[in-house]
Parts: sequence; C-alpha cells; structure tokens
Amino acid sequence: MADLKGKVAVVTGGSRGVGRGICEGLAEAGATVYVTGRSESHDDPPAERTVQATARAVDALGGHGIGVRVDHNNDAEVQALFERVSAEQGRLDVLVNNVYKIPDPPAFSGGFWEHPISVWDDQCGVGLRGYYVASVYGAPLMVAQKSGLIVNISSRGGDEYVFSASYGVCKSGVDRMAADMAIELKDHNVAALSLSPSAVTTEFILDAAARGDIQIDPKRAQSPRFSGRCIAALAMDPDIMEKTGGKYSVADLAREYRFTDPDKQ
Repeated sequence: MADLKGKVAVVTGGSRGVGRGICEGLAEAGATVYVTGRSESHDDPPAERTVQATARAVDALGGHGIGVRVDHNNDAEVQALFERVSAEQGRLDVLVNNVYKIPDPPAFSGGFWEHPISVWDDQCGVGLRGYYVASVYGAPLMVAQKSGLIVNISSRGGDEYVFSASYGVCKSGVDRMAADMAIELKDHNVAALSLSPSAVTTEFILDAAARGDIQIDPKRAQSPRFSGRCIAALAMDPDIMEKTGGKYSVADLAREYRFTDPDKQ
C-alpha cells in the first residue's frame, strides 16, 4: 500500500483533541505535517497541548512535524502560513480544516436567545470562516500541482440537532462548503469533502462528561487518532476524486479502508 512519505499536510487547530489525533494519524503514514494553533511555547500552559508538543509527537510516530503559531481569526497569519509551506516544501497535498473555538462557557443547553451572541461568533467565526480562509490560501498550491485533498472536519450536528442552533449552522456550513468547493476544484483534480467523527475522547469531551454536561458511551467513542488514520487512508486513495463533494463518517470509512482505532486494538 502507498504511504505519505514526501507528502505535505496542514492541520489547523492541531494542538489538542481531534486535531492532534489527525496529526498523529498522518504521522504514522510518514507525512510532513504543519500543525497550527494559538499555543506555541511552553509559556502557554498546559505545555503538552502546544503545537510544538504535537510536532514532536509527529516526529516520534515517523512523520516530520512543524509547529506554527497561527491565530485563525487573523487572515494575514493564515496567508503567511501557506506562503511558508510553499517556500519550504513547494507543495501541499492535504489540508485538514479542523480549527474550532469552543465558546466560554460552552453552549450545551438552553435556547439560542439565552446564549451570548459571541457563541455564534466563536463557532461560525473560527469554525466556519476559518475553514474558508485556510482553503482560499491552501487551494492554489493544490491547483498548481493538479492534485490535493481538502478535508473539512464536521459532525452529526450538520444533520441533526446537537448542542445548540449556532453549532448546527456551523457544521451544516462546513458540509456545504466542502460540497461547493468540490465543484469548483474538480477540473483541477483536487478533492474536497466533509468528514464526521463520532463521539471522540478528546480532553474537552472527557472533562464535560466528568462534569455531567454530556454523556458519552465508551464502547462507541473513538480515539482522536482514529480520525487521523481515516484521513491518511483518504489521502492514499488513488481514486479519491470519486469521493469529492461528499460527507463521510469515520466509522463507515474504517470499514471500507480497513483501518482500526488504536484504542480498540
């Protein structure tokens, strides 16, 4: 089977949670992974959740990790990231749009009229507009080489009510964005799709479950790296253009590509 040695990926919001797991899954396949996030140095606790810590984990798993501090609310910083990738690597094979800002406090219940308007800005700003901006600056590298894959991390919130109205709008937008970008990228042999993990054992979800804010089924829950292995499998698929424009679940693709969750091996 092919691997991702010599391939270059950018994973936005890769310092923790699903993003870190995606970086690790790509690392297992040997990719060079640019990890973005707002926490870069050990002066930004907790240290184990910095982009540099994820970059070291990528190195340890067989890839090459490069941590870059990026505020995805700042378009100039996003543009500089992809200019750096172009200058250093001359290519971009995989862009994973994963960055997301959890509202503080999180909107787990109640009516939308009871939430501060900032909840919308948090979820639909970084978590939706941020996907678009990264794609605007990443896509030209893929178009120029006539190959590439853009993956928008979504959730079942794009199909049904989860958490809040603003969350649903964010995830529905993520899905529609991938579908419409796929139409515009198809003639350039660049794929775009939306990927939905199930319940994932991220730090945030485990903490919320411990507080009783949400419930999580350990038998159903997925590890963050399970999503990473999924994206690695997609990136290695020579027929990836057959999937462009679609929305897929990690669980369904695991059955198709026959990869496993490291927490369940």
